Amino acid sequence: MIVESVLVGMLEVNCYILGCEETGEAVVIDPGDHAQRILDTVRRLELRIVAIPNTHAHFDHVLAVNAVRAATAAPFWLHQADEPVLARGREMVRLWLGYDPGPMPTVDGHVAHGDVVRFGRQELEVRHAPGHSPGSVIYIHHPTKQVFSGDVLFAGGVGRFDFPGSHGPTLLRSIREQILTLPDDYIVYPGHGPATTVGRERRRNPYLQPGMEYLFES
Repeated sequence: MIVESVLVGMLEVNCYILGCEETGEAVVIDPGDHAQRILDTVRRLELRIVAIPNTHAHFDHVLAVNAVRAATAAPFWLHQADEPVLARGREMVRLWLGYDPGPMPTVDGHVAHGDVVRFGRQELEVRHAPGHSPGSVIYIHHPTKQVFSGDVLFAGGVGRFDFPGSHGPTLLRSIREQILTLPDDYIVYPGHGPATTVGRERRRNPYLQPGMEYLFES
């Protein structure tokens, strides 16, 4: 499987382009901004985008969805619980970044826990992992032991849980049940920052050590 990361937007989101080497079909995860940079990378890799499955709907992960969808005709998929988050996106950009981004994208279809996202001969398992947002999901490619965790888990950190719709104890439970149940050698590609592994975060992430549960309390 082809894995290409494109750093986009003022908040430095990792947008991931995943491609099937055999068929050329691909998906774009979290096109947060800089649509042309994403599309140029897709063309360089000679891929055909068949879907835009997002990890969640915070504005920094969706601002290029409309342009990428218009250029590729690929559907935009999101967990249904994050549609209210998406609806607040335009207002949040005005508050955080001080400009009007225009309408947020409409959702073409939903992903849910247990679904499989297919492109060419590749498959991603979908796991619902709420807490950072109500509809946060992670995508897992088991053959290559890769996890695309969005803003659920970072190298040495966890997603924020002080936003509307977020919840600290739920986030911790999601990490423990949906990510830390994977083997240690699975690589974690987060929504921001460098890649890590399940084992490294299990052993070294300060938020995930015994007795630190109080950090997640509201």
